[in-house]
Amino acid sequence: MKLLMLRRYMSSISSMPRVKDFVDLCIVGGGPAGLTAAIKFKQLDKENKYRVVVLEKAGDLGSHTLSGMILEPRSMLELFPNFKEECLANKKDNGVMLDPVTNDQFKLLTASASIPLPLTPGLTNKGKNYVGSLSTVVRWLGEKAEELGVELYTGVSVSDIIYNKDKTGIIGVATKDLGIDKNGKPKDSFERGLEFHSKQIVLAEGCHGSITKQIINKFNLREGRNNQSYGLGLKEVWEVKPENFNKGMVAHTMGYPLSKDLYGGGFQYHFGDNLVSVGLVVGLDYEDPSVSPYQEFQKLKHHPFYSEVLKGGKCIAYGARALNEGGLQAIPKLNFPGGVIIGASAGFMNVPKIKGTHTAMKSAMLAAESCYDEISKLPAFESLVEEKGEDNIDISEEPLLNIESYERALMKSWVYDELYQVRNIRPSFNTKAGLFGGMMYSGMDALLLKGKAPWTFSFGKSDATATKPASNFKPRSYPKPDGVLSFDILTSVSRTGTYHDDNEQCHLRIGKDQNLKEFTQETYPVYKGVEQKFCPAGVYEFVKDETSKYGVKFKINSQNCIHCKTCDIKSPTQQINWTVPEGGDGPKYTIT
Repeated sequence: MKLLMLRRYMSSISSMPRVKDFVDLCIVGGGPAGLTAAIKFKQLDKENKYRVVVLEKAGDLGSHTLSGMILEPRSMLELFPNFKEECLANKKDNGVMLDPVTNDQFKLLTASASIPLPLTPGLTNKGKNYVGSLSTVVRWLGEKAEELGVELYTGVSVSDIIYNKDKTGIIGVATKDLGIDKNGKPKDSFERGLEFHSKQIVLAEGCHGSITKQIINKFNLREGRNNQSYGLGLKEVWEVKPENFNKGMVAHTMGYPLSKDLYGGGFQYHFGDNLVSVGLVVGLDYEDPSVSPYQEFQKLKHHPFYSEVLKGGKCIAYGARALNEGGLQAIPKLNFPGGVIIGASAGFMNVPKIKGTHTAMKSAMLAAESCYDEISKLPAFESLVEEKGEDNIDISEEPLLNIESYERALMKSWVYDELYQVRNIRPSFNTKAGLFGGMMYSGMDALLLKGKAPWTFSFGKSDATATKPASNFKPRSYPKPDGVLSFDILTSVSRTGTYHDDNEQCHLRIGKDQNLKEFTQETYPVYKGVEQKFCPAGVYEFVKDETSKYGVKFKINSQNCIHCKTCDIKSPTQQINWTVPEGGDGPKYTIT
C-alpha cells in the first residue's frame, strides 16, 4: 500500500509541467571537458549569436573535481596560446595552483624498501608538465567561459533525458526536482525541474555519468567495442613540514601495499606551499570481494617512502573518484541523434601516463568545432523565440543533428594516436602473466614496440562480473588506523566537505523497489558485504541484526556519498543505480 501511494505521489509530481528554455548548445557537466567545449564553441561564435549553457551539479565550479593532478598543457595551449603567461605567471592573483614538475621518480615498493625503476615516456614530466590542483584550474576555466558569454548554472543536477516523439533521439535534458523528502513526497520547498531544449546535447559528466550511462545503453554505443574497465582513485592533500617538501617533485609507485592480483599504484605530488598530494589507484577488476581500496590506501602511507614525507604534517583534504582504465578499446561511439559524448564520459584517460585532462580537453575542442559547423547553419533559438514566441516552438518533430564528423575528427587527431600507442599496456596486466609479467610487457611496449605491435589486447568481463564469491578467498584483514598517518573512514569523509539533506530522497537506488532486505538475501551470502568494502566513504554498511536470516541488514548512509560511482560500477549483481542527488549536494573539493 505504501509503495502504491508513493507511486501515485511521484506520478502526480511528474505530470506537473516544467518550464522550458531553448538554447543552441547544452553541456551537461562543468569540468575541464565541459568548460573547454563551451569556450571553444564561443571562440568560434565570433558574433555571439548562439546561447551556450553549462549545467553543473556541484554548488561551485571545481568542487566535484578530483584529480592527481599533473597537467600536460598541450590542449590548454591550443585553447589559450598565452596560457603560460596569463595563468602560470600570475597564479597568486588568479588562484590557480600549478607548479612546473622539477623531479620525476618511479619506484617499486616492497614492504619496507623502494627500488628505482626506469622512467617510461609517459611518466616523464620534468620540464614539460605541471603539478597542482585541478579544481582551481576548473574555476579558472569557468571565468574564461563567462568572459565569452557562456551561461554557467551550478547547483543543478541533470536527472532526465527528453526524447523526441518517436524516441529515436534526444532534444534536451531536464534538471532534478528540488524539495522531495526521503519518502518521495514534495516538501514545502518543492520546485519542479527545468527543461533545456537544445540543438545538441554535449555529455561531459565525467567518469560513468548517470545520463551518459543511459544514452550508451539506449543507442547501443558500445556495440563492437570493449566493456569499460575502471579504477578507484583515492587521494589526500597534506600540509607537510618544509624540510619534507620538494616543490615540483612527482613520484609514482607500484607494488606495496597491493598484492600481485591487484592492479594499481601510488603517487605523491609536491606543489603550492608545502602541499603534498598523496594517493592510490586500485583497478576495480579485482576478484576478491574482501579487498578494501580505502584500507589499502591507509596502508600505503605507512611505507617509509610516504611516511618520511608525511610525518609531522597535517591531512587537510580527502577525496575519491572512479577513473576510466579501458583505454582506446573501451571508448564508445561518440555521437548519437541529438548529442555527443566528450572527456571522461567517453573514457579518454591515458592510463600509463595517469593523465586524462589533456585528452579530455582536446576531445571537447573537436566536438565543439563539429557542433559549431552544423549549428551555425541553423538560426539561433533566440531569434526564433523573438519571431514566434516560446510557446510556438516545438523541436520534438524536427530532424535531429547526428554529428558523425566529431568521431572522424577524433580518429585523425593526436588523441587517437596517443591512445593507440598505449592501448596494450593496461590490459597486459589482466593476462595470466600477472603483475610482473604485465610490468615486463608494458616496459617492452613503451620502450621498444612503442605501440606498433600487430595485436590489440581486449578487456573481457566487466568489473562487476569479475568479482568472485567470497568462499574462493581467505578474508583480508587490515590494521586499525593510528589517527596520525592513517584514519578511519568517517574522519576522511569529514575532510571532503560532503553534504546531503537528511530529509532528501536517497539517490542510491536498489533494484526497482529499494528492497534492502531482498538485496541482503541475494548478495550477502555470496559476497559477504563487498559493498561495504569497496565504498571509500562508508555509504554502505551491513550491520548486525539478529532477526535477519544472515545476522545482518543492509544500511545506506547516502549522506556520506562523495559521488565516486564505485557502487554503480563494482556491485556484482548490478542492482545499485547511482542517480544524481539534488543540485549542490556532495563533496566540496577546493584544492584537489
